[in-house]
Amino acid sequence: MALDPTCQFILTALQKQGVKSFEQLSVAQARAVIDTFPTLQNAPEEVAKVEDHAPGGVALRVYVPANANGSAILYTHGGGWVGGHLGVCDEPARALANETGATVIATTYHLAPEARFPQQTNDVFAALQWLHDNAKRLGIDTNRVAIVGDSAGGNLAAVTALRARDAGIALAAQVLIYPVIDRRCKGASKTQYADGYLVTRAAVDWFWDHYLAQPSDIEHPLASPLNAQLAGVAPALILTAEYDPSRDEAVEYAEALRKAGVDVRHVRLPGLIHGVFWMSAAIPRSSEVFEAIGDFLRERIGKARKN
Repeated sequence: MALDPTCQFILTALQKQGVKSFEQLSVAQARAVIDTFPTLQNAPEEVAKVEDHAPGGVALRVYVPANANGSAILYTHGGGWVGGHLGVCDEPARALANETGATVIATTYHLAPEARFPQQTNDVFAALQWLHDNAKRLGIDTNRVAIVGDSAGGNLAAVTALRARDAGIALAAQVLIYPVIDRRCKGASKTQYADGYLVTRAAVDWFWDHYLAQPSDIEHPLASPLNAQLAGVAPALILTAEYDPSRDEAVEYAEALRKAGVDVRHVRLPGLIHGVFWMSAAIPRSSEVFEAIGDFLRERIGKARKN
């Protein structure tokens, strides 16, 4: 499918402004770029209640929607493991809560390169444990908990699903939004969309270099979950954007989950680019992401949509 016109408009505007790709920036500059994403988002939706917590020094924010149905989502943000925070993902977290009726717990994690793998995986898993420890107070049914993550957060969500299975912690679903799964993937998207689509192949490699503590970490199943035994993990929804260098590794992960007997739904987003989940105002078709997530999670942890 042709590139979505609003995506093309954004890419052209960035090019005219001389905005550099992430791999050409310092870490501080990359974080500053990531911090601009709220300017591309709709006004944050109202929810019934918001709570801030910081267990273990890691910030969490709880969003309780007016239509709360007792289910919960642990949401872990993207940003290449290098950037992102609760302010950047406040709008999509609120929208996710209202779309699904789930109480959303958005979690941060220690950022790279100051902290490196596996610290981020430990932070997100600790957030899942915090959710379970506080479920009764929050009115959450621990059998109706899902994890959602986008980009690098999708990687952390996939890894957390693996750790939850191994720890015997109930997780009803995982939603991976254009997840970065395996740097070694040789899929066609790595070359076909290597440049010119917001996140370049070189940028993805740059993020991996800042995340991993040593080159051999790429073999670790908690860094590259394609190396893990996948049987028995939570049912998955995987969303992939067409114009994304990391697209094919997510497709490969969906296929690997399916071969392992996991219930998988793969939703392709033709004409869209990496990052659309954070661009609700700039790219109207970002609503397709929320609708797909809502439909999937209503089946897994919520109630059917009322017409």
